[in-house]
Amino acid sequence: MRRTTIFADDELLNEVRELARDEQRSAAELIREAIVSYIAKKREPVEKKLSFLGIGESGRSDVAETHEDLLWRKSSKPKHS
Repeated sequence: MRRTTIFADDELLNEVRELARDEQRSAAELIREAIVSYIAKKREPVEKKLSFLGIGESGRSDVAETHEDLLWRKSSKPKHS
């Protein structure tokens, strides 16, 4: 383990010290735990939502019934009924 220096405002440091005292742990231990937790959360895969769905009009009235054919066909031309 290596020593490092961080800069934090007094209010944050007081919160860390108070929490450490309440949990009978060192402030350094809490800070290490917080860093590990932060990194783990940042590395979690992000679920990307398809925000483009439903934003256009195809001119088709059968998309719900034929969506799989439309998705997997290389070229789809609208059928007019």
